[in-house]
Amino acid sequence: MSNGRFQGRVVAVTGAAGGIGREVVLRFAAEGANVVAADLGGDDLDETVRLVREAGGDAVGVAADVTDESQVRAMVAAATDTYGRLDALVNNAGIEGPVRPLTETDVDHFDRVLAVNVRGVFLGMKHAAPVIAAQGGGAIVNLSSVAGLGGTPGIVAYGASKHAVIGVTKTAAMEFAPLQIRVNAVCPSPVETRMMRSLEAGMNPDDPEAVHAFMAASIPLGRYGEPSDVASLVLFLCSDEAAFLSGAAIPIDGGMRAR
Repeated sequence: MSNGRFQGRVVAVTGAAGGIGREVVLRFAAEGANVVAADLGGDDLDETVRLVREAGGDAVGVAADVTDESQVRAMVAAATDTYGRLDALVNNAGIEGPVRPLTETDVDHFDRVLAVNVRGVFLGMKHAAPVIAAQGGGAIVNLSSVAGLGGTPGIVAYGASKHAVIGVTKTAAMEFAPLQIRVNAVCPSPVETRMMRSLEAGMNPDDPEAVHAFMAASIPLGRYGEPSDVASLVLFLCSDEAAFLSGAAIPIDGGMRAR
């Protein structure tokens, strides 16, 4: 591990068991951060922590349901108990829900998506901000989506949740500015992750590969994003290089929203 931008800093990342979350954890650790990697627990979270340590970094895994306030509070406490501080939070945990028309969407599914994707972000900021502020400030990055920037036929709960993430991001940016905490949202286009495989299968169970090809063709750069693409933006937003950037909702979409 190199002496990078985050040497000596502590970062908490939710949804750390795979996809974007795992890549974010690995990249922070590679640049010197100590990382609290939070997810529901299990072998995938253990693997994230193992990969960090195998590469010479330091991370602690915390089993946490981001919809449960006591578990989010415990996640933040794990940062201070283990490393003595917290400098940044990445609210990455999210679920997609089933692909269905609005009129066929179950209320329980709708509520669950909003609980994970919005309440989880709210709780993370609620409990992390005072700890980050106590040492003079830091950064929070919330994962939204291009689905938070426009309509989302077939995934109404997911789209609604990602619009809400942008809303709470902007409010938190204003409230936390006196505390020297910067808050931004990133809005990825489709990324090569399990979530997109699930959405592709939901949109066309008989030919999910056709969905992939169609969606990739809708992106001017001609491909899905990679978790590493998103991680690069997240790390920039948490770094001193973004010291005057707060309250933004930044597309990372290969030009998708430029149309």
